[in-house]
This record gives sequence, structure tokens and C-alpha cells, in this order.
Amino acid sequence: MKAPSKEMSLDDVIGRIEDGMTVGIGGWGSRRKPMALVRAILRSDLQDLHIVSYAGPDVGLLLDSGKVRRVTYAFATLDSIPLEPLFSKARVDKTAEFREWDEGMFQTGLRAAAQRISFLPMRAGLGSAVLDNDTDLRTVTSPYDADETLVAVPALNLDVALVHMNRADELGNGQYLGPDPYFDDLFCMAANEAYLSTEQIIDSAGLTVDAPLQSLLINRTMVAGVVEAPNGAHFTDCTPTYGRDEKFQKAYATAAKTPEDWAAFKERFLSGDEAAYQAAVTAFKEEQA
Repeated sequence: MKAPSKEMSLDDVIGRIEDGMTVGIGGWGSRRKPMALVRAILRSDLQDLHIVSYAGPDVGLLLDSGKVRRVTYAFATLDSIPLEPLFSKARVDKTAEFREWDEGMFQTGLRAAAQRISFLPMRAGLGSAVLDNDTDLRTVTSPYDADETLVAVPALNLDVALVHMNRADELGNGQYLGPDPYFDDLFCMAANEAYLSTEQIIDSAGLTVDAPLQSLLINRTMVAGVVEAPNGAHFTDCTPTYGRDEKFQKAYATAAKTPEDWAAFKERFLSGDEAAYQAAVTAFKEEQA
């Protein structure tokens, strides 16, 4: 008997998210972010979210929307543009709560949540300002060496995780084809429910074509739903399907510098549904050609 399809729409996924939830977003900076799902959140009535992310434009846009109460992050960057402008503005204006961890601590928090334990110990953070800036962090003494003190990194428990893959089947098996898996599998395992957007939904047998089996990063047991969203990581990188749209990203960062330009950018690119966004992006590319 064939397993039931988990295929959903963008709006179906967003309908599963509730106000106040902790939402983990996969990818890394401006690389393979589930931007179609992020844009769907922007169009929703969701509020009071706690976003957990190796942050890029996903977090910048959500902070700008006013839907975010808290952010837990390791950095916030557009990669080829060092600082995420909307994140930086929100940080200066203190429009949300910000919890900054070392990159390794962030990964350890996801691993603890994935293993369903309350914390994992590690050395990262010792002797740094992380412990001063986050007074909720604790240290523990090793039960095997009374002279060894470690940071007790609490689990980053997620209500929902959102990730993006190059290919997937309708059951929720997801495949990355680029050089880096990031930590999308940990985001999925750390969450009560995970949702996968993908460039293309194909037959399960096709996942073994022209790609090594270890590229099957997400398996169907991790995922509650899968959405086919072509160009769904735009404007971030989704190698090898497409690279980062550097011209669009520059336009985004430039527009974010002034309220007037940002309002015009949002009106052009973010005022409609996903189809309208993609049409506006196509028109933008034609102008830049």
C-alpha cells in the first residue's frame, strides 16, 4: 500500500503555524532559505513569533513585518553583503528581543532538541561575552572531572521548522544537490512539526538519479508536509539549481536604507502573492539584462 502524499500549498503550511510559536528556519545566511514560506508568513496575520535561524533575509524581512517577538541567532548576514540591513535596523531600534549565540552553541542547541534532552554540554562560550550577554545560560561541572566546567547549552526546541531543498518526493524525502547540507536536518528533528519547500517534487525513484544517496538529507519521518515552490529560495542561493540573485539582493539592501525606497520595494515585490512576486522578479531581471 502506497504511503499518503504529504504535498501541501504554501498557505496550508502557514495555516499550521500559530501566534507565539517558535519557528526554526533552515539555510545559512543568504543560502537556501525557504523564502517562499517566509513570504507566505509576511502575507499572514501571524504575530508574536520567536524565530530561530542562522539568519539572513528571512529574519530581516520578518523583523521588518513586526511579526517577531524574539530572535535566537548565530549571525545575520547576506553573505556577499556582510550585514543584513533590516536585521541591523531592528537590532538598533530594539523592536524585538535578541539572543545571540556562538555558531557552535546554536548547533548544539539544535542537537539537544533533536535528541529530546534539555541541554548538551560544550566548551564554546567559556571566557567569552556570550555568558554575560545571555544570563539565562548556565555552566555545569563534569561528573567525571570536578575541575572541568562546561557551558550547558539549552535545547532549541522548535514548534515548527521550515527548510528548502532542491528536490523532494511527495512523501517528504528531501534532497540537497549543492555542496553544503547546512543544519536543515537538525532543524527538522528539533521541531514538533517540519515543513519542506522544494524546487521540484519528483517521483521517489528520481531521487537516486545524478546524485549520491547521502544527499537525501531529509527523510519522510521528519516532515509533516512538502510544498513545490519553484524559485522558492529566491533571492538566496540554491546551488546548483540557481545561484544567489546578487543584483536583486543589492537592490533589496539599497532599498532598505530609506523608508521611501523600502516602501516602494515592498509595494513592487511583496504586496501580492507568490505568483506576483515571481512575476515581479522576472520583470526585474529583464530590466537588468
